[in-house]
Amino acid sequence: MKTVRICAVSDLENGQMKAFEINGQRILVSRIKDRFYATGADCPHYGGPLEEGLLTGGDRVYCPWHHASFHVCNGSLAEPPARDGLARFDTEVDGEDVLLSLPEEPQSARRPEMAGRRKEAKERFVIIGGGAAGNAAAQALREEGFAGAVTMITADDRLPYDRPNLSKAFLDGTAEPDWMPLRDEQFYADYHIEILLGQRVTNVMPSANFVRLEDGQEIDYDRLLLATGGAPRRLDLPGADLDNVFTLRSMADGERLVAASEAAERVVIIGGSFIGLECASSLRKRGLAVTVVEKEPVPFRHVLGDEVGGLFAELHRRDDVDLRLEAQVEWFEGDGSVTGVRLAGGDVLPADLVIVGVGVRPVTGYLQRLEMEADGGVRVNEHLAATPHIFAAGDIAAFPDRRTGERHRIEHWRTAEQQGRIAARNMAGQRTEYTAVPFFWTNQAGVKLAYVGHAARWDRCLIDGRLDDREFLAFYLREDRVLAVAGMGRGADMLVMEELMRVFRLPSGKEIETGISDFRRFLP
Repeated sequence: MKTVRICAVSDLENGQMKAFEINGQRILVSRIKDRFYATGADCPHYGGPLEEGLLTGGDRVYCPWHHASFHVCNGSLAEPPARDGLARFDTEVDGEDVLLSLPEEPQSARRPEMAGRRKEAKERFVIIGGGAAGNAAAQALREEGFAGAVTMITADDRLPYDRPNLSKAFLDGTAEPDWMPLRDEQFYADYHIEILLGQRVTNVMPSANFVRLEDGQEIDYDRLLLATGGAPRRLDLPGADLDNVFTLRSMADGERLVAASEAAERVVIIGGSFIGLECASSLRKRGLAVTVVEKEPVPFRHVLGDEVGGLFAELHRRDDVDLRLEAQVEWFEGDGSVTGVRLAGGDVLPADLVIVGVGVRPVTGYLQRLEMEADGGVRVNEHLAATPHIFAAGDIAAFPDRRTGERHRIEHWRTAEQQGRIAARNMAGQRTEYTAVPFFWTNQAGVKLAYVGHAARWDRCLIDGRLDDREFLAFYLREDRVLAVAGMGRGADMLVMEELMRVFRLPSGKEIETGISDFRRFLP
């Protein structure tokens, strides 16, 4: 450990942060209430430069890329999608200099302090599902000091991986397979997290506190987390079972799709969903001719509205994607393998492969003794509890939204991670309400769009900026209240929007209509 000068006191004002480099190590220095804090400067998720993010009036710093956040006072993780916290360095002020205690081999990230298994701890917590929610919960249980057995059961044949990348970098060929796992085998071994791969749960018995697997094995639990996510919806049409008709949900799906795309020239994508149009962009990068069939007049109409959805239609057409809007599929043609897609009206679209991207359904068919929603979601309370001993998180959890009083089920990767962490804390004995702000992002047609909040329905959309310039905020309002914001080319403002939503300080629709030059003035 050596002491070095990192900066001058005058280099930062209160509420400011800056990145400095010492011996090739990037370090973020933040000044809060005349105290200086030093952490790693790069987000552990994908390496986003934190100095380009947002430092709130408290001690929270947001990553500008995917909105992971951290407490700069101690470097701990506040919100995913990051899984590790930031390295923390001791500082002191000497006259006009800020000094830093620098280890011989400084790191940017720091794994949270986590418990291991203790033999005297007899409780077993079981997690059904190895996706975003299940993986986040397993880690959070150990962070909370739970020292009993943790068993994760997943139908997948591999360790938890980065599912959002399947339709993006993995499909377009820029992400190598070894980028995809969220943690390596050693991580789960170090913290005694048992993972049963390729195992399906067929029944949950709340009265007897055990789950039954497809092979007949029964596993007892003291607390149970349901995190089985969604399964792709399939089309009940002639030819839907032909070879080279794909859905994309798992790593195995992605590998099969990549292999098929390497021998293909023409692809038809059914559904203008986020998965569908991200796949369209990725396969255009591979040089395939892409046609998208969507029944609505614009993509994303029910999520983003006609104006923003229309912009995406224009951008994809500029990328030479053939968009067939307000179109219906009648059947798939082919003998053994698909050769075409027949539309209502008679058109036949030639295809070497087809991707069906028409949404997902919650995987809850193994549950017969819990309170369920009509769409198959699991009804939970504000603590994500379905019963005193059973919790649910991720795509299947129908939770009460404290912002609207409505019950929602949100199919976002980061929301699943947020809920997995909260559910784990409550399984471990806390009483923490789920209050996190939903956030998702999409990369397609050469642009990135971010979205915070959740607007299942809205009565108007206000656009701040110009869609033609690809630099705007779209506010989705109901009765003059902002429920969600989508943004393109306004990354700094989108960080502010998330923080304002978190602390209930968003401006009203009327205030936005008057013109706001700097949304930061609403921050506490």
